[in-house]
Amino acid sequence: MSSPGVNGDPKPPCLPRNGLVKLPGQPNGLGTASITKGTPAAKNRPCQPLPPPTLPPPSLAAPMPRAALAGGLCPPAGLPLGGPASVPVPGPPVERPPLATDEKILNGLFWYFSACEKCVLAQVCKAWRRVLYQPKFWVGLTPVLHAKELYNVLPGGEKEFVNLQGFAARGFEGFCLVGVSDLDICEFIDNYALSKKGVKAISLKRSTITDAGLEVMLEQMQGVVRLELSGCNDFTEAGLWSSLSARITSLSVSDCINVADDAIAAISQLLPNLAELSLQAYHVTDTALAYFTARQGHSTHTLRLLSCWEITNHGVVNVVHSLPNLTVLSLSGCSKVTDDGVELVAENLRKLRSLDLSWCPRITDMALEYVACDLHRLEELVLDRCVRITDTGLSYLSTMSSLRSLYLRWCCQVQDFGLKHLLAMRSLRLLSLAGCPLLTTTGLSGLVQLQELEELELTNCPGATPELFKYFSQHLPRCLVIE
Repeated sequence: MSSPGVNGDPKPPCLPRNGLVKLPGQPNGLGTASITKGTPAAKNRPCQPLPPPTLPPPSLAAPMPRAALAGGLCPPAGLPLGGPASVPVPGPPVERPPLATDEKILNGLFWYFSACEKCVLAQVCKAWRRVLYQPKFWVGLTPVLHAKELYNVLPGGEKEFVNLQGFAARGFEGFCLVGVSDLDICEFIDNYALSKKGVKAISLKRSTITDAGLEVMLEQMQGVVRLELSGCNDFTEAGLWSSLSARITSLSVSDCINVADDAIAAISQLLPNLAELSLQAYHVTDTALAYFTARQGHSTHTLRLLSCWEITNHGVVNVVHSLPNLTVLSLSGCSKVTDDGVELVAENLRKLRSLDLSWCPRITDMALEYVACDLHRLEELVLDRCVRITDTGLSYLSTMSSLRSLYLRWCCQVQDFGLKHLLAMRSLRLLSLAGCPLLTTTGLSGLVQLQELEELELTNCPGATPELFKYFSQHLPRCLVIE
């Protein structure tokens, strides 16, 4: 209640301590409102009623009804006649987060950084880490964990397995474990939340995993469909028979001394859905390649036989008859394969898009004629260290309109005349001439005619001079030239 004033009018209410004052109802329908504490001078002034609202100019006001013009002003347009209404009071301005922590901006910005840079940026602050730890920024990347990095040493000398929650938050679907044992793998399975179903690919390198460890790992990690074993010499072929699961679609085995023909038998019998097989085994023979059945013939599209020294043309016969749907084939380092083996490949594997014949010293220009005549879909051809390839072989390749990548590293008989044949290959996007000793600066300069070239490798090429690289930078501005 307010006390009467000097003239009988009620006094304005006193200003409370918190700086808020409740105003009496106004006849214009504004109702009650509150104001906040003002300047120090305003504290001692008696509170004044709010001024009546300002009406819009006549030109902007809504047309008034005739009754309103006769009886007085009507409410502003949009308010109902004959009842009290509230005029909307503008609220406080919407506060936006600073640019450095605006998640919408950061979500677009972080795409421009490499994986290593993202790892550093995630340590700047919690806001950046929250944005960067979204799985979309880490798709296609595989963390590499060494055995010594899997444990923290406690003050008492005991070991504690590291916290892998940061990896789980980023949703990694594949891991590469280096130098681990059976126990390390079990600890990984127990401590990584996504290990049972979320991990799709696992790679073990230079590890001491045994047959028992391999069996437990594939039994526990039910989501694994891609498996790589490299430099693991403690498991045997019996371990493959007991552990391989039909869900595996990609298998890579290299530098494992206990892998021989019986391992291929296990693979062919237990992996009916195998789409990709990469094998580096010095003791695998032609007999092993006859184990592939019609089941792999329908599903397998990639076969890489790396440094399988015992494989001959007879093994190639088994491959082309058992796996007719191959699109990627590598015979790299299969040193006993000759031109006749390449002819079998060209005649029977017409779907090939990539063929690797590197380090096959018996391959000659005749093999390139077979390739050019029959493999019309071929997009990639690798001929590194095929020392018998000459300019004549390159003339055969010049007719291949679909070839996009050609590798001729250390083909020591290729000369400038051979390069002239390549100038007609407008489809080429990648060309490697690293280590070709007979190519001159003049011959290499003609490559500027390949305006669609995206990558050119000239490492250890004597004819590649600083002046030539400058010439390429001017005339092949869109091409990455590797010096």
